Amino acid sequence: MARAKEATQDINLNDPQYFFNRELSWLEFNRRVLHESLDPRTPLLERLKFAAIFCSNLDEFFMVRVSALKEQVQAGITSLTPDGRSPQEQLDAIYHHLRPMVTQAHQHFETVLRQEMHEHGICLLSYVDLSPEQRRYLQDFFEKRIFPVLTPLAVDPGHPFPFISNLSLNLAVGVKDPDTGVELFARVKVPNLLPRFVEFPKDLRQHDGHPVVWTGVPLEQAIAHNLEALFPGMVIQEYYPFRITRDTDFELQEDEADDLLEAIEQEVRQRYLGAVVRMEIHASTPAAMRQTLMEEMDLSEHDVYEIDGLLNLRDLMSFLALPLPELKDKPYTWVIPPRLRHLADPDEFDQPAREDDIFAVMRRRDVIVHHPYESFSASVEQFIRQAAADPQVLTIKMTLYRTSSDSPIVQALINAAENGKQVVALVELKARFDEENNINWARRLEKVGVHVVYGLVGLKTHTKIVLVVRQEEEEVRRYCHIGTGNYNPKTAKLYTDLSLLTCQEEIGADLTDLFNFLTGYSRQRSYRKLLVSPVNMRDRFLALIRREIDHQQEYGTGQIIAKMNSLVDPGMIRALYEASQAGVKIDLIIRGICCLRPGLQGVSENIRVISIVGRYLEHSRIFYFHNNGQEEVYIGSADWMPRNLDRRVEAIAPIEDASIRAELKQILETCLVDNRQAWDLQSDGTYIQRRPKSDADEVSAQNIFMERALKLAGL
Repeated sequence: MARAKEATQDINLNDPQYFFNRELSWLEFNRRVLHESLDPRTPLLERLKFAAIFCSNLDEFFMVRVSALKEQVQAGITSLTPDGRSPQEQLDAIYHHLRPMVTQAHQHFETVLRQEMHEHGICLLSYVDLSPEQRRYLQDFFEKRIFPVLTPLAVDPGHPFPFISNLSLNLAVGVKDPDTGVELFARVKVPNLLPRFVEFPKDLRQHDGHPVVWTGVPLEQAIAHNLEALFPGMVIQEYYPFRITRDTDFELQEDEADDLLEAIEQEVRQRYLGAVVRMEIHASTPAAMRQTLMEEMDLSEHDVYEIDGLLNLRDLMSFLALPLPELKDKPYTWVIPPRLRHLADPDEFDQPAREDDIFAVMRRRDVIVHHPYESFSASVEQFIRQAAADPQVLTIKMTLYRTSSDSPIVQALINAAENGKQVVALVELKARFDEENNINWARRLEKVGVHVVYGLVGLKTHTKIVLVVRQEEEEVRRYCHIGTGNYNPKTAKLYTDLSLLTCQEEIGADLTDLFNFLTGYSRQRSYRKLLVSPVNMRDRFLALIRREIDHQQEYGTGQIIAKMNSLVDPGMIRALYEASQAGVKIDLIIRGICCLRPGLQGVSENIRVISIVGRYLEHSRIFYFHNNGQEEVYIGSADWMPRNLDRRVEAIAPIEDASIRAELKQILETCLVDNRQAWDLQSDGTYIQRRPKSDADEVSAQNIFMERALKLAGL
């Protein structure tokens, strides 16, 4: 035993061999997303959805992650990641890992999914497959709907190479002047204001003489077969589709920006002018045309991805709207949590508060809500809308990181301000790709007198918190919401998240201090209950891990279960390695990036890592510590990443109610036995999907949660 302890002490836990690369781990996550498209157990239209998500994920990966690596290379940065790779080495590794994955995704669509679509009456055709009647309709559709919005752009000494907008689909067209014999190049943008797929009317929905559910062609084919109308008098020699992705991440010098709102508005307008970081091009494109495009957009071979078939599979998402329920997941409608079912309808909040209102429920006991299985609108929205209308409510303070363009929550804040309440909204303008939406809301809130704060210099405000201050007879009571997900009613139906509704005095006092930190000059360094970053969260989590090490060494009871989106932070990973070396049993449920290597002898043999990718996006964060039988459970908005622990404002709350702790532990344990959507991370970085043993039932955690919610609702 002593020799084993000495051996672990000789291991350098900073060694790069003990870390997976962040970018490659993310690619492995997207591979698991792609697998949902490949898996025949997944309904057909859901498989098209996952193919679309796979491609959409890659778009953002190139716009943000790949572009950042390219900027580092151009700046001459050679610093190494924890796994020992330079920026250029990471780009090279991405190229080699991703190319076969992209090929697999498109080949599977062309050879499997497209065929299955036809078998179910969804016929996405090529122009050559059309009947004469369908071609006449397409010709008429082109002349009336498409031709007026097209703008062909020539490239010659008098016409410089045109600007190609981010994520746009284009046709590279080769034409020839019959009088001079000169060959010319032109670009035609496929308009994104029109549907990507041209659908034929009901009387033309047929294929091979048989009626079908849906028939259509890609928009670019309707354009390609009518190019003569765009270049009259010229000879059309060739045309090939291509699509580009630009660097859309921006660095804002906040300390030099007098008006943060105006500065971010300017940056958002500049976003789509960034350098090109990827070009997708049809595999049949001739070398000369390919080279022209590469030179004009300053691309290398590593930046070019050849696609044999349809470009931009993210547009397949539109097929999910077809009225074919048998080809989709079984419908599920969220239920109202049993402990809130007796409350008034949210639309009746202009009535005086009653004895059984949501505040009374929260005074009796804490409430946990598991989204999307339990209703977001009947819990979180209800809490905020009732607070906005309740005459006893004095103040509402909340953070807004991402919300919908038609957010009922923001409308409730507007109503609250109009009702004379003091309303404070911290709107995070730096929420990537939601900046414009948040700017619009910020301006609307300011117009009605809401005190809008735009976050802190150098920090993103990512925490999901609401504080309601209410006058109750001779005392003022604070009611709180702390969540793992955004205040967005749309994603609340698609992401798994948790909401804690509480009126615990100490948590209310902590949120008061936290809001003072966010809106004023407070430099609060201690909190009663909350784990707050960048103040005390890292130290508190490390202390909780070390406590499990102590319990393991003294009692043999060390146990940790943690569920989050990503595990990247080297310091947290080293702490988990040390806990594993001490014998602590550790289960990690990490949906996306995991830089920790499990199963290494002498380092991480006591750590198991699984990932669940399914119908809903796993988004909740739950942290369980056995504490020698005095179990502690925490929820909140933070992953274990450097940005969450050091560069964002986050809040993690302890769960004080024993029954809620048991409920959250049950959620973790259910995830750990999943053998339908769960994948086991291997020590070499690959993931193996779990399958039921021959004599075992299939266990889907998400299905269990749906069934459990329906059962508790009496449905």
